[in-house]
Amino acid sequence: MNRWVLRQIKPLLRSFEPAACRTSSSSSSSSSATSTVSPAESVEETRARIFGTHIGDGLRSGRKILRRALVGERLTSYYPPQWFGGDPLLVDVEAERKKAKLQRLSRRGKAPPKKGSGKRSGKK
Repeated sequence: MNRWVLRQIKPLLRSFEPAACRTSSSSSSSSSATSTVSPAESVEETRARIFGTHIGDGLRSGRKILRRALVGERLTSYYPPQWFGGDPLLVDVEAERKKAKLQRLSRRGKAPPKKGSGKRSGKK
């Protein structure tokens, strides 16, 4: 985080810091026995709470990917719905795709010739 932002939020962060961090340590030994949070640590925690960031240990965590917007709905709406006649468990998807492609090509006159009616059949 840049210095300007830290300079702007330091007064706000001081109001969130525990009282033990703001006051100087007293002479009694009981106050040193209580857990005190260092000012730098409380600034980090408060900054994370305000801006919704994660205090990491420097290792890769995958949070960057989890913050991204989900794209599943957009992907499924882009492609047309697929409909297969009959029971979808009994339909061979690959064979149906090949048959549909062959029909498309034959309508345009680009389908392969029927078996036995190729180029060499007329040469005999």
